[in-house]
Amino acid sequence: MGLKHHTVIFVPHARARFRKWRITNRQLAILGGGLAILLVGSLFTTWSFLTNSIDRAELERVRTENDSLRQINGSFEDSIRDLEHQLDQFESKTRELAIVAGIESLETGQTAGIGGPNQSEQDVENGRLEELSGRSDALRGTLTTVGDALDERRRWISATPATTPVRGILTSGFGYRQDPVSGKRSMHQGVDISTAPGRPVLATADGVVITAERVGQLGKAVYVSHGYGLVTRYGHLSSIDVEPGQRVLRGDPVGRVGSTGKSTGYHLHYEVRENGRAVNPIAYLLESPAG
Repeated sequence: MGLKHHTVIFVPHARARFRKWRITNRQLAILGGGLAILLVGSLFTTWSFLTNSIDRAELERVRTENDSLRQINGSFEDSIRDLEHQLDQFESKTRELAIVAGIESLETGQTAGIGGPNQSEQDVENGRLEELSGRSDALRGTLTTVGDALDERRRWISATPATTPVRGILTSGFGYRQDPVSGKRSMHQGVDISTAPGRPVLATADGVVITAERVGQLGKAVYVSHGYGLVTRYGHLSSIDVEPGQRVLRGDPVGRVGSTGKSTGYHLHYEVRENGRAVNPIAYLLESPAG
């Protein structure tokens, strides 16, 4: 079969000569194919441009999100380090308080390090958070223990005779001496502080009044129980300012200096007893009674 031909005639306006071309089917096919290729290429170029624009925008968005996440992670890491540092300080202070409270051994709540070749970064961070949470819980329990011990230590200190009951001159110490009335050698179970009559006599520690009355050779006397086996006695008072069962604090007046009972002059007889046994009150005085 021969090739089929098609004639294309171009007729211009005015008097110009017309033009004509003869085109075969093969030429038409080649021309159509070329146009199709150009169309496909144009569509692909347009699609590629739009896709690349979308990808660039998405890439920029992801990059921005990554920068933001890096900043958040950096801030989180800084916060974790600050928290670890604060816990270290609190645990150190707690150990110091435990020493003051008289606690010999103390659990700090610190755990072994974490990490390993098979752990992800997220696992390590989660492990650090769990460790900090455990240390915080342990510290809370430790502080409760230390607080209770400190309260008990404070009560013990408040209940320990430590101040001078009255300012004056120490005229007779603790121990054996010649009795000023009988002249015989006898045991003096306290100290005598000579001072002006009527001066207030002050409790030397917190406690509860167990006796407030005339007691034999001590004359008018006050006994105060401080707990922990400690009792103080104040004798030869001219007057009593408290009553049995009354709670007194260190520095509260319990009576006034006098010369009642077996006495040769105005003074205070002061005793400290441990579990019923008289001990030298000077060992409990943080200051000299002279003044």
